[in-house]
Amino acid sequence: MEQTVRWLTPEEQLAWRSFVRMHERLMGRLSRLLQTESNVSRADYAVLVELTDVPDGRRRFLDIARALEWEKSRMSHHIARMMKRGLVVREECPEDGRGAFVVITDEGRAMVEAAAPRHVEAVRELFLDNVTPAELRLLARISERVVEKLDEEPS
Repeated sequence: MEQTVRWLTPEEQLAWRSFVRMHERLMGRLSRLLQTESNVSRADYAVLVELTDVPDGRRRFLDIARALEWEKSRMSHHIARMMKRGLVVREECPEDGRGAFVVITDEGRAMVEAAAPRHVEAVRELFLDNVTPAELRLLARISERVVEKLDEEPS
C-alpha cells in the first residue's frame, strides 16, 4: 500500500527550518561557551543538571537516559567517563538488582554550580532577551504540547 507524503508547505518549511536552525545554533553556541568558559561539555552539564534537579542528587540511570533521549549504551559510556573524573558515582539499587542510581559528587556539584551562572546569563542574552513575554508563553505552550505528544508515543 502506497502512502501519500504530506509535503511541507512553504510556510511550514520556513517555520520548521527556522526552528531547527535556531535550535542548532543556540545549542552550538551554548556548548562552546560551557566548554571554553567552564570546561564542561554540554553532555556533562545535562547529566549534572538532571541530578541537581532532585534534592538528594540521585536518579535512576534509565530515568536520566530517558530524560536526555539517550540510548542505554551512550548513557553507560558517558556515566563511566564522568565517574573517572569524579563527577558522579554509580550505586546499585537494592530493590531492583538490575537497576542503578547515578549520584552527583561534591566535585560534580561544584562544577555545575560554577558553570550555571554564566550558562543562565548566556541563555538570557542569546534567547530570552530576544523574545517578548507573550512569545515566551506561546513557545512554552507549543513546546509542552509537542513533548506531551512525544511522551504518548515513546520511541
